[in-house]
Amino acid sequence: MAPRLEAPDRPWMETDLRAIPRDNHRYEIIDGALHVSAPLDDDHRRLVEHVAGDLRTAVPPGWTVTSGVGLHAGASYLTPDVTVLLPGTPKGGTWVESADVALVVEVECPSSRRFDRCVKPGLYADAGIDAFWRIERTSNGPVAHLYARAAVGHYDLHRSVNPGECVTAELPYAVQVAPATWPMPSSSGAASPRPAASRDD
Repeated sequence: MAPRLEAPDRPWMETDLRAIPRDNHRYEIIDGALHVSAPLDDDHRRLVEHVAGDLRTAVPPGWTVTSGVGLHAGASYLTPDVTVLLPGTPKGGTWVESADVALVVEVECPSSRRFDRCVKPGLYADAGIDAFWRIERTSNGPVAHLYARAAVGHYDLHRSVNPGECVTAELPYAVQVAPATWPMPSSSGAASPRPAASRDD
């Protein structure tokens, strides 16, 4: 029988995450509360690899593109799909501070869609991270929604990049965003396609 996860009688902390057995679920702390996401599917992993690879092809000297590294932001401990670190960020740690982060990328999946659209952007903006990308999986292919921080707790949608389009994003540095070069979904987790929009309402 798998060991039972015991909740502490206080807000969850980073030390509590260390005690959780590795079982392929994603465990994050949001404002002191534990959030558990289902294991990521192969579509998700492939898409994360392609987005991170594109960011690495254009990364300036001294910057770092990584995936699976924890992000500490106030009372929250999050695990973005892709993180771009500013020059001078210490290497090799389990967690990075939000002040060292230039961009976070979240790839939607069925178990995380609401958090990726509503909860995490507010946390990232509160933490002072300048750029946020949300990758939406649709039956026509991925759609990249590119955001820039406008104020505390708020991002403005700069633009959405649909399948077949190729644009140059300026934040956190100049990099081509071409969703048509990313893998198509092979499972039923993709949402229905949405038309291009100038804002993500």
